[in-house]
Amino acid sequence: MLTELRIDNFAIIQHLELEFGAGLVTFTGETGAGKSILLDAIEAIVGGRADVNAIRSGADKAVVEAVFRLPETSRKEILDILDREDLREEDEYLTLARELRREGRSVARVNGRSVSLALLRELGEYLVDIHGQSEHLSLLNVRQHLGLLDRYAGSEALLNEYRQSYRRLIALRRELRELRQSEKDAAQRAELLEFQAQEIEAAHLRDGEEETLKQERDRLANAETLATLTRQALAILEGATPELPSVSDLLGRLVHSLNALARIDASQAALAEHAGMMSESSDELIRSLQDYLERLEFNPRRLEQVEDRLELIHRLKRKYGGSITAVLAHGIEARQKLEAIAHAGERIQQLEEEEQQVLAQLAQQGQRLSDLRKQAAERLAAAVERELDDLNMSGARFKVEIEQEEDETGVPIGGRRLAFDETGLDRAEFLIAPNPGEGFKPLVKTASGGETSRLMLALKNVLVRADAIPTLIFDEIDQGIGGRVGAVVGEKLWQLGRQHQVLCVTHLPQLAAFGDQHFRVLKRVESGRTQTVVERLDDAARQEELAQMLGALNEENRRAAQATLEQARRRAKELSMNASTQ
Repeated sequence: MLTELRIDNFAIIQHLELEFGAGLVTFTGETGAGKSILLDAIEAIVGGRADVNAIRSGADKAVVEAVFRLPETSRKEILDILDREDLREEDEYLTLARELRREGRSVARVNGRSVSLALLRELGEYLVDIHGQSEHLSLLNVRQHLGLLDRYAGSEALLNEYRQSYRRLIALRRELRELRQSEKDAAQRAELLEFQAQEIEAAHLRDGEEETLKQERDRLANAETLATLTRQALAILEGATPELPSVSDLLGRLVHSLNALARIDASQAALAEHAGMMSESSDELIRSLQDYLERLEFNPRRLEQVEDRLELIHRLKRKYGGSITAVLAHGIEARQKLEAIAHAGERIQQLEEEEQQVLAQLAQQGQRLSDLRKQAAERLAAAVERELDDLNMSGARFKVEIEQEEDETGVPIGGRRLAFDETGLDRAEFLIAPNPGEGFKPLVKTASGGETSRLMLALKNVLVRADAIPTLIFDEIDQGIGGRVGAVVGEKLWQLGRQHQVLCVTHLPQLAAFGDQHFRVLKRVESGRTQTVVERLDDAARQEELAQMLGALNEENRRAAQATLEQARRRAKELSMNASTQ
């Protein structure tokens, strides 16, 4: 639902801030005051056409912004889009904006962040349905007719069941396609896979082997240097000379001196103990260096073997993965693919049998779905024609055309194979014959104007529970109708407002009287500039506005306006009571 609308420098609107509630919201005012400009601004917000000509004269840019409360019926879909684009701010409200700049660039924003116009339009389709001179109308989108029919028919459970089978079939066919393609070049692939598996298996790789080999290579390549360094260390530790005693000798003298000290001063026993530990560590270090020296080998042949092994590992990593683990995994996968190729024929036969079973299941589910749709289409047509009769279009006829196409790869039904997709076996389109004797035409080809507006109102009233779009906008729906029918239109718009938020531009007081909110749109000249002003009317101002719409502003018209308001309120109360008892 649209809750707030802010407009700056758009057409003849300098600045405007409006708040809207639920129900029926009516806009009245003289021709040219700017009523349709408000709707143009809303259309721009939801991704409709807008250009630099909409920028107010003398301004560099125009900005329109709206806040929507997300509907329960499509909240998940909208939040999924916001999550996909990393735009979610909160779960209940959404802010859309459009900025038009004089140099020609248009900026779209969602929750304050720049987005593409396509994304703005995608979100707008869940939020607003505009009927007027624009094309932003879901009922003119043939692709949505089948969905509306399904919601009217209450076929969601059956459709979900059908879609589960459809997705299973798609998965089966994808696997079949891959297997059949694999079977075509199976010999070539098997030869390659066998070579890869054998090459990897023949290497007898082990995790962690490469690091161990690198350490061994470093020792073998530097064996002479390592031996020299080890001997130097041993000479320091135990090889005494007349000029320089060994570390072992010095530590022995140290231990002797500190033991003598501790015998005299027992408090220093820890020093003697520490010195003893140092002497023992020195002896351990000597033994370790001697062992290390004995293990060092000058073995050019072994060095060559290690380098060859490392080169093999490097080559296999380059071909099959960045690590030994990845290479081994590739070898296992190659064996698995060889196994799959060996049994591909059996699997293909199994999948083909399952494919036929799922096709038969889809045929049964699709036929049940189609029957349900055809029954609902008849009820929908009768209900729409009753609505049109109330709206002074008694000669108009409406029908839902449901078609099916043959396809040799389709589902088998009655000796034929029918095309199908995720929605079922049917294609649906709403058709209208506005005048007696004329043939049915698609809605999209129906002439625009008040007649089309009434048709859309009739459809919306019938589809009110099926249509998930929360805000519906009608521009000049009263075109070409009189006061009596205007009251009927007002009544139907009010009823529509119990399920949706309805914004309506009207010139008929009988219609405007049904509004839950009533705004007056007028032009004023301030500082030599014309601008549109919008006022929300209280009861007294509303009565004056309706009297003005009836003609001259006199007592007779004031009484008539009061009577029109009272009659609308009584009728709305009756409708509410009737709805509560049903």
